Amino acid sequence: MTSAPAVPPRPPAPPTPSAQELAAARGRTLEDVIGPGLQVLFCGINPGLMSAHTGHHFARPGNRFWPALHASGFTPRRFAPAEQAELLGLGLGVTNVAARATARADELSREELVEGGRLLAAKVAEHRPAWLAVLGVTAYRVAFAEPRAQVGPQQRTLGGTRIWALPSPSGLNAHWTPAALAAEFARLRATAPALPAPRD
Repeated sequence: MTSAPAVPPRPPAPPTPSAQELAAARGRTLEDVIGPGLQVLFCGINPGLMSAHTGHHFARPGNRFWPALHASGFTPRRFAPAEQAELLGLGLGVTNVAARATARADELSREELVEGGRLLAAKVAEHRPAWLAVLGVTAYRVAFAEPRAQVGPQQRTLGGTRIWALPSPSGLNAHWTPAALAAEFARLRATAPALPAPRD
């Protein structure tokens, strides 16, 4: 009789940074989790201060990205931000529209988002993911000059890459409950049959 494989322990949460440490992270950039052959490249608006401080995407404790990713079936368990590199083995990646870290996304200028959209299009052309999932429909509208875009699949494509606008997973986006957010992630998951089935 074989025993079930052990589930690797989740890394401990990093210590809470001080206000001074977070302030020092303002304006920093974050490395992408990206590579060739991705099925979905998730694209945040820009790094928050906690993410810039830790070097990990969606690191703020109140952010719902990692819970939604698991609840929707993209990952076999809830990953910690420090495990972000494991996404590549699942055909997933992470980037941002705008590179510089801010306390709130609304600190970004329209020009930054437009330029971010241009750079993102070049990044997609290089890596050619099957889907680009932009996490924030308002940012998507500005970055790609699509003022009437709604959450869901878009008519626009970037070469062979299709686009899906997802709600922002920020805890500040109270309009979307965790369950509704996960359901929208699951809609995208259902369109990507080439993704490997998540396994523990």
